[in-house]
Order: sequence, then structure tokens, then C-alpha cells
Amino acid sequence: MASAPQEAVQNHQVNFEEYHIIAEKDIKVIKDALEGGRMSDAVSKIMENLQNIENARLDIAVTGECGSGKSSFINAIRGLGDEEEGSAPTGVVETTREPIPYPHPKHPNVTMWDLPGIGTPDFQSSTYLKQVNFSRYDFFFLIASERFKANHAMLANKIKKQGKHFYFVRSKVDADLEASKKRRPRSYNEEMVLTKIRENCQDCLKKEGVDDPHVFLLSSWELSKYDFMLLEKTLERELPNHKRHAFLLALPNISIEILKKKKKVLQKQIWKLATISCVVATVPIPGLSITCDIALLIKSMSTYRKDFGLDEESLIQLAEKVGKPVEEIKEVIKSPLVKKISKDLVIKLLTKAGGGALMVLGYFVSMVPIFGSLAAGGISFGTTYYMLKKFIDELAEDAQNVLIKVSESGV
Repeated sequence: MASAPQEAVQNHQVNFEEYHIIAEKDIKVIKDALEGGRMSDAVSKIMENLQNIENARLDIAVTGECGSGKSSFINAIRGLGDEEEGSAPTGVVETTREPIPYPHPKHPNVTMWDLPGIGTPDFQSSTYLKQVNFSRYDFFFLIASERFKANHAMLANKIKKQGKHFYFVRSKVDADLEASKKRRPRSYNEEMVLTKIRENCQDCLKKEGVDDPHVFLLSSWELSKYDFMLLEKTLERELPNHKRHAFLLALPNISIEILKKKKKVLQKQIWKLATISCVVATVPIPGLSITCDIALLIKSMSTYRKDFGLDEESLIQLAEKVGKPVEEIKEVIKSPLVKKISKDLVIKLLTKAGGGALMVLGYFVSMVPIFGSLAAGGISFGTTYYMLKKFIDELAEDAQNVLIKVSESGV
């Protein structure tokens, strides 16, 4: 019978072929430094990579005609309602006169830009990109709540010529579905209505000169439905690695699939933290032959908790949004998250993780050559890695339980 540590490693293995978020040349530098005993060089390179990920900026432009739902879309992506503090103002008239930045409330390096509506007297498509400072943005969302028109097509073609990505978003499809259901309750078929909307949008864009347009059908009020996951997968495929990482972690926890993706991307970084924490070992753990940088672990674990929306502030906001007492939501949280992540808590978790250290180290050494050079002092690496991985596993499970709990409220 497999031991608990063995089962944990077997059930939660990482696909090491996916460690492409760090360049091959950097892997070689780290490996050579470790094998040559130059620990400070290895740590510096890993820290540099982690800082690049943490500081990666993502500037997303959102534009469309007046009343298309730009602001509501910006708020939904940032996990905010239209009336919450920091939300983009919404209205039936054009409220945006110049590009307005809306940083993500928990990931300030991710900024949604509400651009002035195209086709207004002050912003014609022929000069639009220059007026809104085109080079600032990583990609564009072009939004329409009814039909896509000549302005959308002209702008899309100009963006394409400049070598950047754009995505057509047909908003408010929930309202279209509801109207269709009321008009034809007997023959109503949701998939048929969605297909008709999509084909109509594509036909309009083709007539205006857009080749092979892809249109994503969305509702800002029900972001997890319709084409949002298809849009997320498209962005995941087309964005550079660090920006893809930033976009994913900034997304609200709207589905179990999003939570699984967050878990996966965070787990890809654990080996770096385990290496740094134990190479720059400063704090001995009583009863264990391990020393770690506890401050680094506290910071990382606190960040993980925010990424999964399980920090105190996020839970309180969620409780207010769904109309439930925060304590009722916390009831489904099993991991030690309701209390502050402290030195004592980290030491306790490391002590419990000690049994899985050698199992983890052996797996890494056999699967990834870079870790062979850690074998001599590998117990520290293995223990830290095992603890962080188990912590993320628990966070992901708790976040899923919270999502299920609030879904009972119809949110």
C-alpha cells in the first residue's frame, strides 16, 4: 500500500514538459550554477525570472459603439459589479471621452482600458488608433451589442496591419436569448439562437472586408456561460507566456475549469520557490534537517490565497455580492486560511510535509536533470516543494467548494 506522501506525489504529478515559462537558456544557467556550487548565481537567475512574471504588464483595450456594454465587460473581467467601488461607470450614453485605465483590484499589473466609442464625432475609425495611443495595448476587444458595422471592420483591419491581436465580442446575448424565448416559447432552442447570432455577426463583418472573422458571444452578467471559455483558451494560446500567466490569475473564479488552470500555472512555479527558499536558507526548523527562507514562503502563500480569492477581503466582498454571511462561506474552507499565514503556521506545515520530501526529490531528480545537483541538500528542497504543492492543492479544492457554495445563490 502506498504511503500518504507517495499517494500525494502520484496523484498530483506535474507535467515537467510544460515548464516553458522559463527559457531554456535560463534553465542551463541555473543548472550550471548549481552544479558549480555558485548558489547565489542560481538564486539570482530564478529571482529574475519570478520578478519578470510578477511584474509582467498586461494592457487590454476595450472599444465599441456607445451602449455596447464596454464598461460592464471591463467590470466583469475584473470581478466587479457595476456599482462596486472602483468599477467603470456605465450608462446609456457615451461616458468615455479619453482612454481610461482600470487596474485590476488585486493584480494592478493587469489594466483594462475603456476607450472612447468608435464612430462618435470626436473619434472616427480613420484616426482612432493614433488618438487612443495604439502602441500602449497588448490586444483589443471590439464589442458590439447588436450588429458589427463598418467602423468595427475598419478598425480591426487597421489593428491587424499593425501586427496586434483583436477579438470580436458580441455582448448581451443573454438579453437576446430571453427575448427569443418570450417571442417563441414553443420552438425556442438556445443553441440555434446562438448559432444564428454568431453567423449574422460573421456575415456582417465579411461584407465589410474582414477575412474569416471569429466572434465570441458573451454576457457580462453570466460570464461563465456561452463563449467565454473559448475566448480564454484563445488568449491562452496567443498571448506570450508571462502575459498569459497574468491574465489567467486576474480572472474571477467563475468556473471549476478556471480554478484548475490557476492551480496548474501556480504549481509550475513551485520548484523555483523551493530552490530559492532552501538555497538562501536562514531559519532552521526544529526537529527537521531543513532550513528555509520563511519570509519568502509567507509572501508566496499569501499571494496564492489571493489568487484563489480566499483572502479575508475577497471572502467578505463575495459574501456581500451573494447575500450570505461570510462565516457561512468560510464553513466550506478546510485549509488553515481564515487565520493569518504566519511563521508558526508555515513551520507547522513544513514539519508535516517532511515525510514527502525524499519522494518528491527522487521524482524531480529522475524527471528533470537540473535537480540532480540539489541531491546533496535535497531534503530542504523536497520538503518545501511538497508543502507548497499540498498547500496549492488545498487552496484549489477550497476555492472550488466556495464556488459551489455561492452557486447555490444563483450567482
